[in-house]
Amino acid sequence: MATRHVARAATRTATRPAFAAAPRQAFRQQGRRWYSSEPAPKSSSAWLYLAGAAAAGGLGYWYYTASDAPSAASTKVINPTKEDYQKVYNDIASRLDKDDYDDGNFGPVLLRLAWHASGTFDLATGTGGSNGATMRFAPESDHGANAGLIAARDFLEPVKAKFPWITYSDLWILGGVCAIQEMQGPIIPYRPGRSDRDVTGCTPDGRLPDAAQGSDHLRNIFYRMGFNDQEIVALSGAHALGRCHKDRSGFEGPWTFSPTILTNDYYRLLVEEKWQWKKWKGPKQYEDKTSKTLMMLPTDMVLVQDKEFKSWTEKYAKDNEAFFNDFCAAVTKLFELGVPFAQGSETQRWTLKPTWDESK
Repeated sequence: MATRHVARAATRTATRPAFAAAPRQAFRQQGRRWYSSEPAPKSSSAWLYLAGAAAAGGLGYWYYTASDAPSAASTKVINPTKEDYQKVYNDIASRLDKDDYDDGNFGPVLLRLAWHASGTFDLATGTGGSNGATMRFAPESDHGANAGLIAARDFLEPVKAKFPWITYSDLWILGGVCAIQEMQGPIIPYRPGRSDRDVTGCTPDGRLPDAAQGSDHLRNIFYRMGFNDQEIVALSGAHALGRCHKDRSGFEGPWTFSPTILTNDYYRLLVEEKWQWKKWKGPKQYEDKTSKTLMMLPTDMVLVQDKEFKSWTEKYAKDNEAFFNDFCAAVTKLFELGVPFAQGSETQRWTLKPTWDESK
């Protein structure tokens, strides 16, 4: 997997403009943090596990039995530890590289799934957010903003089958964390504790950003979730990854020359490249004047058109470490929106080790 990843990166580098050809290793090193937390201690009492699960509001505890009607003797209770979540993480990471998918990697679409599952949160009503995994059901799965995310949900089904104790809600967010870290991004603290909901928990359409809109729309969407201007710009940096598809959003193309490696190139391109309207029959989008192979959405361009947004965009264009730090904080906040975590569970926010980290 690592060999294929490096080979792809080397191939893409050869096609980049001069400004994008700077060595990335220094950037990656700035974003690496090391795995040091110890696992949560295990209790010998199943009843203590049950009490803990109730207090934590459904912390992913799993009951399983060999029959359809479990008995006290056949039912077992598992209290997942950090090591258990690390195993799930590793399994997701081992599946990411797929030559027959976008740019050979499922990471970007997994991050999009985690973001869209979380970005429905409404601070005023306390509805939506990453608790529930309600995108499993229509009508939420059919919302236009979620087009194409069945690829990510189906990708994670074998992982769910292998680790049935993890909730879909926790699995989707863990997939996003894994995607960021495996694509050379910062270490994202992960806190389990989400429970799954049924179709009655589906959120209304229109809570996710519309890429064709401007700065007022962005602020309305993100302020509703409790984010500020700086966090809006930091979260937008996820567009360094992946690409748009005509059969999903209507837009087409990647934002950067390395759509499976997270760096601040998204901001650098916004600030340093010249952009023009793309001449085509699709929705309005921008293309770079140099290669005409990259694209930006109207909501991307407002980051250099709006005075407040532009100051943060320019900062991140100059400083990859600042971007990683602020992106980490904003994504951690995003991924925990709407989750009724137990009081004091901040100590259960773990850092899971990337597979590229060879430290012990």
